[in-house]
Amino acid sequence: MSKNIFSGRMEALQKQYEELIAMPNIMKENGNGIYDRYEKPILTAAHIPLSWKYDFNPAANPFFMERFGINAVFNAGAIKWNNKYILAARVEGADRKSFFAIAESPNGIDHFRFWEQPVTMPETDEPETNIYDIRLVLHEDGWIYGIFCTERKDPDAPAGDQSSAVAQCGIARTKDLVNWERLPDLKTPSPQQRNVVLHPEFVNGKYAFYTRPQDSFIEAGSGGGIGFGLSDSITHAEVKEEIVIDKRVYHTVYELKNGLGPAPIKTKYGWLHLAHGVRNTASGFRYVCYLFMTDLDDLTKVIYKPGGYFLAPVEEELVGDVSNVLFSNGWIADEDGTVFIYYASSDSRMHVATSTIDKLLDYVMNTPEDGFTSASSVNTINSIIGKNKEYLQHNPVMHSSEKISSL
Repeated sequence: MSKNIFSGRMEALQKQYEELIAMPNIMKENGNGIYDRYEKPILTAAHIPLSWKYDFNPAANPFFMERFGINAVFNAGAIKWNNKYILAARVEGADRKSFFAIAESPNGIDHFRFWEQPVTMPETDEPETNIYDIRLVLHEDGWIYGIFCTERKDPDAPAGDQSSAVAQCGIARTKDLVNWERLPDLKTPSPQQRNVVLHPEFVNGKYAFYTRPQDSFIEAGSGGGIGFGLSDSITHAEVKEEIVIDKRVYHTVYELKNGLGPAPIKTKYGWLHLAHGVRNTASGFRYVCYLFMTDLDDLTKVIYKPGGYFLAPVEEELVGDVSNVLFSNGWIADEDGTVFIYYASSDSRMHVATSTIDKLLDYVMNTPEDGFTSASSVNTINSIIGKNKEYLQHNPVMHSSEKISSL
């Protein structure tokens, strides 16, 4: 009887798994013109190979029972590698420990399949409890770097406190995404570091880092926003001075915390940055993503920054382990100008949205900035209305009903 249970469950689950991997992902209709979302998540806990979760020996597992539970797959770094779209996902087990695993797709929007084994990340002399939220950066020095958060229990926490932690920036590098060399953690003047990103090019012959200085594990405290600093070395990386290039501002989508997502994309007009912003609400923290651009030569100079958020959780994305959260630490700019924006919703699953370099440049360079007051928001809208009226008066080509609805 138990043999029949084992074989029946195994066959059914394998069939279900292959159907999930083969399922096409359809673009949603009527987007906002800036990017297009897709109907289905691209990675979930169900995408984890059965061989990671089940013992395939019927004698040892007669009921084909799950032996290692997977809770969520989210916050993935991204890179185009060997003509495949690669995600280095944060996989969280039922035990709350996170690790990295590589999934690849032939087209960037569906058919993502995990590699045979998760990433074996070497440890430093001070082993961490948890690692997560890796950024993949192909640096001009020829290495692929993994920049991630490394978490250890706070040694100064009061007795009985089992949640206080210290977060720092872990650094590893690879040539093949399989074999990783662990380097010492980044040193900075800040007590805690999360959401650190390596710039893909040398700056004055040095390695450049975008940081997120924090006073504690959760609260930014005196940390003023997204920082920037230089290090002479990558094998013993140390940023001695952090310059805040994108400040937190009262009553904005980045009032509580903000941090860079993936490494910026270089364009002819400037460096395009995707960042996340956090504000506090009656139902807890709300995470959204926003865009800004820095000068090609002076990376500390923000030259364009649209007001408000660029991406926010909607519909089923609003619900999960940590609800009302949208977070991105990976995007891919393809050779034809297509941009694949990989984002997680509510610390539970991965999604993709697509845009183009031209669209993102249009959005960043022509969307009004935040005026920081209600009155300025109304002034911005009235300015748009006025421009539309003037245009329609001189270009009477629209149908009359369209004119009425526009006005």
